[in-house]
Amino acid sequence: MQLANRLVYLLRCSNRKPHEFRVFTQFTASISSLKVAWRKDSKLDQAIEDDKKWKHCARVVKEVLNEPGQVIPLHYLEKRRERLKLPVKIKTFLDLNPGLFDTYMDRVRPKSDPVAFIRPSDRLRQFLEEESSIYVKNENFLVSKLCKLLMMSKDKVVSADKLVQVKREFGFPNDFLVNLVPKYPEYFNLIGEPGEGKSFLQLVTWNPEFVKSVIELRAEEESRLTGIRTRPAFNWKLPPGFFIRKEVREWIRDWMELPYISPYNDVSHLDQSSREMEKRTVGFFHELLSLSIYKRVPIDILGKFSDECRFSNAFSNVFTRHSGIFYMSLKCGIKTAMLREAYKDSELIDRDPLLEIKDKFLELLAEGHKQKADRLRLQREMVQKDMKMMSVSNTGLDYHKYEEELLDEEVDAELSTLTSS
Repeated sequence: MQLANRLVYLLRCSNRKPHEFRVFTQFTASISSLKVAWRKDSKLDQAIEDDKKWKHCARVVKEVLNEPGQVIPLHYLEKRRERLKLPVKIKTFLDLNPGLFDTYMDRVRPKSDPVAFIRPSDRLRQFLEEESSIYVKNENFLVSKLCKLLMMSKDKVVSADKLVQVKREFGFPNDFLVNLVPKYPEYFNLIGEPGEGKSFLQLVTWNPEFVKSVIELRAEEESRLTGIRTRPAFNWKLPPGFFIRKEVREWIRDWMELPYISPYNDVSHLDQSSREMEKRTVGFFHELLSLSIYKRVPIDILGKFSDECRFSNAFSNVFTRHSGIFYMSLKCGIKTAMLREAYKDSELIDRDPLLEIKDKFLELLAEGHKQKADRLRLQREMVQKDMKMMSVSNTGLDYHKYEEELLDEEVDAELSTLTSS
């Protein structure tokens, strides 16, 4: 390897004839197959950990909403706990997440004994209405996102069933094939019936407004603000404590100087093992993760599109090889590709407009927790008051005088609260 580094150095520092540069090109191309050691990024892992709790809630909500009449016996739901990946029993889950569901008694069959059922609470139904309005408000954004996914595919056609499987990652509503796609026949053509494994969504019209990638739009914005032409380029930065070998650093530096290749361009003429194809592959995954709602997608979900988008089975190596652009998390036993620039520590800063739905759902959960805390506080205060009254009664003190003192204390506390606010 020292000899190879020496060769790279000599070729850079001297004037070589064109045919001699072929040696350098072949050498640098071979480095692209080198693997960079994976290193744990605890801050980005924490971003996934932070989302676990509310995603458990969303999973249970979806399960109940998919039931006939949107109601389900509690013991039926308990039997599905393992499939729902819930770490606690359903009764405990309901206690930890008040406000999501109402519990009531009913019969499974006419002559059976009454059992506990759950159904969506009024607050949950209000959230579902807000969710629908957010989808309506962002309909044009959803259309452009769906068009972009088709425009990046090999033949501008993607399996409809695969799109349904990744709808959560990209923020599409549950019924997007039924209600959104038919509204835009100028863009989409649905072939076959979804659910049968032989349905496809085809792009009808190539809209030039959708062709620019996030990288290109960012370069244009920088050019507009500075007045200096900025060429499209990746943000490449490793967090503290991350190191890569010198020869890989040198290859990355030279590779970054190559012209950016848009993921929407035809690259059928490129050699699959070339540095240019590597540049296009990185650009493709950068754009795909940028279109995702959380700027991260599990590796197995990305792999579903290997046929439509022309990438190899070893595509996941690109996320470790270019660790200044991506991070591959192993959190929860799932390999997840993440876009580094979209996060600051564990916080997502590149926010998709559809994240408003998550914000509303978190507000719903927080409201339920607050009401439960207030109820428990009142219960605790009542118990303490009763105990004091029992103590007064047992010691033979004037009960009415003590009650007046308690009232005075409550009035003083209330006046103090009003004054401070």
